[in-house]
Amino acid sequence: MLPDFELCCSAFEKNGLVLDEIKYEKLNKYAEFLVEYNQNVNLTALTEPQEILYKHFIDSIMLTKYVDIPENSAIIDVGTGAGFPSVPLKIFRDDIKLTLLDSLAKRISFLEKLCDLLEIEAEAVHGRAEDIAKMPEYREKFDFSCARAVANFSTLSEYCIPFVKKNGSFISMKGPNEDVKSAENAIKILGGEITSDIEYEVESDKRRIITIKKISQTPPKYPRNSGQIKKKPL
Repeated sequence: MLPDFELCCSAFEKNGLVLDEIKYEKLNKYAEFLVEYNQNVNLTALTEPQEILYKHFIDSIMLTKYVDIPENSAIIDVGTGAGFPSVPLKIFRDDIKLTLLDSLAKRISFLEKLCDLLEIEAEAVHGRAEDIAKMPEYREKFDFSCARAVANFSTLSEYCIPFVKKNGSFISMKGPNEDVKSAENAIKILGGEITSDIEYEVESDKRRIITIKKISQTPPKYPRNSGQIKKKPL
């Protein structure tokens, strides 16, 4: 399904990453399973080998290049969809303790089967971020939360920051035109501050990683329900 090993190695090297045969085999299995499953359950619009390689796999793994993730860090991927960015990240960093969160049961079913297929350990949680973030076993329990979602930055911050413990970080993977400044007040209210904002390219596709450090506890009322979040953004 993916281009051959040598071509994939070359693509990874161009982006400052190193691919070995074991990781390649897992990514290739992932790509095949994704395309097959996607015929019945809508997981992604990107199904060509080159698109999966660059826009899903390499883009996800670029996170390791720009964010220092200590060994054995606990990470929750909020609105993970088909497992991006966190499943490719887990393939490259098996020490990570991974939780996959999505509101659609069909996606969670896919992710559970995917993790079994790839023989990787992860907890898959079915639920809405605003509900799960209020549960004691998940609230402020993670070193990192991450999201590669299309929601505006203020909204995404309200969903993701409550999962992060103090001194942890929320990592947002966005396109180049994200309006970060308008979310500064929301980030402050939620107990965070922006510590880095890095722009990069993957195959001429402009991308951005924004890191928010959790400097104080998130007030208990956040996240609000989705209706309130949409009606009155912070």
